[in-house]
Amino acid sequence: MISLDNVCKTYHEGRENEVRAVREVSLEIGADRTTVIRGPSGSGKTSLLTLIGCLSRPSSGRIRLGGEIISGLPEKFMTGIRRQTFGFIFQRFNLIRGITVLENVMLPAYPLGTDHAALKARAGELLEMLEIPGKAAMNAEQLSGGEAQRVAIARALINDPQMVIADEPTANLDTRLTMQFLDIVRTLRGQGKTMLMTSHDPRIWSADMVDTIITMEDGRVTAVEAADRS
Repeated sequence: MISLDNVCKTYHEGRENEVRAVREVSLEIGADRTTVIRGPSGSGKTSLLTLIGCLSRPSSGRIRLGGEIISGLPEKFMTGIRRQTFGFIFQRFNLIRGITVLENVMLPAYPLGTDHAALKARAGELLEMLEIPGKAAMNAEQLSGGEAQRVAIARALINDPQMVIADEPTANLDTRLTMQFLDIVRTLRGQGKTMLMTSHDPRIWSADMVDTIITMEDGRVTAVEAADRS
């Protein structure tokens, strides 16, 4: 589905504070699979996610989606691909305070011009699937951590993306909520979604639905392994 060819990402290039966050990464992210990227803080995991999800461009190298080069497309095309192909679950969820849960879920779909009634019904169905329909009229800042995560997942799914990208999705969750999150991932995989996550949590790496584990250190991919099913 997605392939990277010698991709690099450098921040503040040519300055004293230059950071080479991703270095010469070449790999493939398979469709209809669950892939976890692991590594210590500062290893480049999040930077790699932003490149794969079209949230940023590589400093060099190429990224292909379905065999087509996307890393060099004009921004308006990158934005369209990002909205229609990927759903994002951020580490701190990034819900908008002061508006309702339902409005937060609907936000990513507004630029697509979807019929409002149909969009509202879709958002309600997602909240129902995630077992929080009663929170629809509540403001985002009133949610618990587990509820906020479920709203973030619903928001990621509102445009029916092919791939769901989650950056350290369990970093702020206890064991019970982590297990609930993994149950949701199983449900999404059953619906045919491709899952890509970063995590430093062994509970994520060892989950039964994980297919591939990518290890990063100092901006480089050091290992790509099939998950151990034993």
